[in-house]
Amino acid sequence: MFNGKVAMVTGAASGIGRSTAVELAKKGASVVISDVDKERLAETEKLISDEGGEVMSLPADVSSAGEVSGMVEETMKKYSRLDVAVNNAGIGGDLAPTADYTEEGWDRVLNINLKGQWLCMKNQIPVMLKNDGGSIVNITSILGKVGFANAPAYVAAKHGLIGLTRTAALEYSAKGVRVNAVAPAFIVTPMLEDAGLLSDPEAKQGLVDLHPIGRLGEPKEVADAIIWLASDEASFVTGHTLMVDGGYTSR
Repeated sequence: MFNGKVAMVTGAASGIGRSTAVELAKKGASVVISDVDKERLAETEKLISDEGGEVMSLPADVSSAGEVSGMVEETMKKYSRLDVAVNNAGIGGDLAPTADYTEEGWDRVLNINLKGQWLCMKNQIPVMLKNDGGSIVNITSILGKVGFANAPAYVAAKHGLIGLTRTAALEYSAKGVRVNAVAPAFIVTPMLEDAGLLSDPEAKQGLVDLHPIGRLGEPKEVADAIIWLASDEASFVTGHTLMVDGGYTSR
């Protein structure tokens, strides 16, 4: 499906990003993986290389313009092309009501979850345009479609990312670069684990109850949706946000 193509995945150290990177490699892509967590990123690299996949690891902070441009430059130096970009890096951020949210906390979430995605596209799109076009999939969230109490920065960033995705799709689709988004619900990832939401049975059940399908999602279920959108099988799909949410937003 991706033989001869080069794919970049940010936030690839764990969860959805890791699963997506592994699946892209299995389907023939040369995969560039990035994250700020170097230890977990090395684990992802090993998973791919042990299966015979082609992988290059480039630790980077997506909120840094210099690090993002360097990541894309290093990709071009090695492969001379970029066909697929999965902009997945993000954080949950602090939890607090809107009026109590700190400016520092707000800036951190917006810089990583929205500005970081824009910086990635700002550098990815030009190199795609120089070749045969490409496909970008931005990872937003169900909270890009609905509100969620005590998460104002995260909700604002994810709403903004959907708007950014649609705008870029209008600008570049006719030039060969499709831009879409995937919006997962609550997925079993280290982000939930680190927040203590999976180890507390009551908290976990509370999350499960939000999903009409009756369970939380798995990273590979999201990765499969990302891969379809990134592939030529979705060649007439652009500017779209695909909900992978177990029915969460159908309520």
